[in-house]
Amino acid sequence: MELDLEQIETLVEENIGWIIGLGLNVLYAFVILIVALWLSSWAKRRIVSLPEKSRRFDPTLMGFLGSIAKYGILAMATIFILGRFGIQTTSLVALIGAAGLAIGLALQGTLSNLAAGVMLIGFRPFKAGDYIEAGGESGTVSAITLFFTELTTPDNVQIIVPNGDIWSSAITNFSYHDKRRCDMTFGVSYNTNLAHAEKVIRGCIAQDTRAHSDPEPFVKIGNLGDSSVDFVVRIWCASSDYWGLKFDLTRAVKEAFDREGIDIPFPTQTVIRTDA
Repeated sequence: MELDLEQIETLVEENIGWIIGLGLNVLYAFVILIVALWLSSWAKRRIVSLPEKSRRFDPTLMGFLGSIAKYGILAMATIFILGRFGIQTTSLVALIGAAGLAIGLALQGTLSNLAAGVMLIGFRPFKAGDYIEAGGESGTVSAITLFFTELTTPDNVQIIVPNGDIWSSAITNFSYHDKRRCDMTFGVSYNTNLAHAEKVIRGCIAQDTRAHSDPEPFVKIGNLGDSSVDFVVRIWCASSDYWGLKFDLTRAVKEAFDREGIDIPFPTQTVIRTDA
């Protein structure tokens, strides 16, 4: 059935309001989309660039938050656009919320690691290069991601620890402070001249430049053991020198004791044999 010109004009007049409204809605939607694209990109760039202005902001965390901000703005723009065309967004939001809840329950372990990763990166209890003990593991931190932390043991073994395990347990950071105290114990026999033994130990400490003189090294008798008199030695040093100082000083004291004729006792047993 063909429409003549008069019928077309009548049809246009009857629907002119709807056509104008549709055109305006399309125009509004286009403007909202352009503004949302610009605003989301601007917000992401601003957040991602924060680590360049201050070291307090971690690049990994800021990149993650920048992506959340970008897609959050685009999601809000989509809801506004659908509303302009008369689509009920309440049910859509409820559907998205229900789907998010279901996904969250299915991935609760992964999401807990993500949340822990955000906390670790935000509060920075440790950084790459620190030697830590956390989550039942210990090693040097190689990388910190949003889901796991990579450790490298002294014998060069890689350990991947979920961030949830780290955040839910005590974290010991051996590299946090620039200085550490090295605690050692040296035992001498009961017939040793204690003043002379203390002088020998202090001499070994003084010869090692890694040992700090402030605070002054602590060398005192701390225990009277079953077979030895034990000297407690406490020395401050740079955290990076801790193990080297501990190993080298142990050897230096042993060799000095040998030169000075100072005995280092060891447990002995006396066996008494009786004939039946």
